[in-house]
Amino acid sequence: MPNMTDYEQSRREFRWEVPEHFNFARDVVGGWARERNRLAMVWIGPQGEERKLTFRDFDRRSTRLADGLNRLGVSAGDRALIVASRRPEWWETVLGLEKLGAVSAPGTTLLTPRDMKYRVDLAQASLAIVDAGNARKLVQVREECPTLKHVIVIDGDVEGCHSYEAVLASGSERFEPPPTDADEPALLYFTSGTTGYPKMVAHSHASYGIGHQITGRYWLDLTPDDLHWTLSDTGWAKAAWGCLFGPWSQGAALFVQDATGKFDAAETLRLIERHQITTFCAPPTAYRMLVLEDLTGYDLHDLRHCTGAGEPLNPEVIEQWRAGTGLTIRDGYGQTETVLLAGNFPPLEVRPGSMGKPAPGFDVAVVDDRGLPVEPGQEGDIAVRVRPHRPVGLFREYWNDPAATAGAMRGDYYITGDRAVMDADGYLWFVGRADDVIISAGYRIGPFEVESALLEHPAVVESAVIASPDAVRGEVVKAFVVLAAGATPSDALAQELQDYVKNITAPYKYPREITFVTELPKTISGKIRRVELRERERKAKLG
Repeated sequence: MPNMTDYEQSRREFRWEVPEHFNFARDVVGGWARERNRLAMVWIGPQGEERKLTFRDFDRRSTRLADGLNRLGVSAGDRALIVASRRPEWWETVLGLEKLGAVSAPGTTLLTPRDMKYRVDLAQASLAIVDAGNARKLVQVREECPTLKHVIVIDGDVEGCHSYEAVLASGSERFEPPPTDADEPALLYFTSGTTGYPKMVAHSHASYGIGHQITGRYWLDLTPDDLHWTLSDTGWAKAAWGCLFGPWSQGAALFVQDATGKFDAAETLRLIERHQITTFCAPPTAYRMLVLEDLTGYDLHDLRHCTGAGEPLNPEVIEQWRAGTGLTIRDGYGQTETVLLAGNFPPLEVRPGSMGKPAPGFDVAVVDDRGLPVEPGQEGDIAVRVRPHRPVGLFREYWNDPAATAGAMRGDYYITGDRAVMDADGYLWFVGRADDVIISAGYRIGPFEVESALLEHPAVVESAVIASPDAVRGEVVKAFVVLAAGATPSDALAQELQDYVKNITAPYKYPREITFVTELPKTISGKIRRVELRERERKAKLG
């Protein structure tokens, strides 16, 4: 039986409970660790090696790490850049820093030396804990990072850096972590962003440690008996959602594959089968590749619950996954700045293309430019009520950027920057980022619907839709299309795709221009960078 059986009752009865002092590493992971053999992680290494780790393993080693860092001079409030692949040490590091009261600033392994310098400087980080490959990047710019005192290397020796295992060995399991206030900062995440340089999103111990109970319990639908797999790089906030706070808040074990190279759909399905994964979360890009496999050729009967996040999931992919597995992918919506805000929770009817209904604990509305809720069926900005009560699970601030923090508020609401429509039944329907919406001859066109229509055509693997400058209409819809193997770019195919979209959506939404490309620009978190395509287009047309 799912954790949520009656949506309205769960919404009505839910209450946030936040103690004065809270520390996820100590109070939650430490609590599960009292069950000495409770499984916390099944880890598969790059060569296929396997390890099984308990909550007790993570609790003991993270305490030793906290003490070792303390002996180095790291203290509460210090910021630490963390860049490592999906190794158990990444989890130990986040937990150890939490116990010490220091602040983790995770980054993806794809960062360049310049990216690292930017993040260290912006966070004023005094510490970096990185794997060997990223340590070698960081030392290239270390002299340009005046706040950086220590670099700790997880899996190798790099000149001028501390060994992770040596720091760990210097600590004691008897270390008593100091209490942390629930509203103290615990994590800094860099927004992937569609414009400008990344901002730092500050989360408190409560906002993620307590707030992600919504994510883990109600949307991921986890219990202590589950083995859960979320596909995510450790540098993304999604890793905190589905690879740490959400599952471990419910006592579920994590499945982690520290793989190298590109995503392998067939191997993913084999691992789900072999390890009897029970719950699974993946971005739409992964699901699009998974449904191209013969799903009936795998024994997936242990899999009971599937979710998707990162961007809205195309209805046709949901149908293909259901046809192949018998399971419905339940879309969810949230941001780096939040925990889960809306979702297709287990008791709800899934309406393909909708992100579902607001999560318990959140008053989510669609508002106008004055910060007032619009009528059902009208487009507006997705917003979260913050007055008179600010919900747990919402970010604390944009770090050292009060203007950006204030700019995200409108009236009684935090404005997400995403556009949507809420129907008469309370379902939210994504339109696009506020700066992605296309206005053509007076029509407002969201790129997602056009992209979804294109994706239904068998010749299309992926697409990105943007506004292209036009002398008559102001803007027209333009699509950049990645073709499937065997399909050949041609004017005839472009015309075929235009006609295809006209028959699926309102005719005014069809792409008047199509460019065939081999790949699309994406952020480090896998989201399509429409802003980059728009900039190219404006430069090409307007100079």
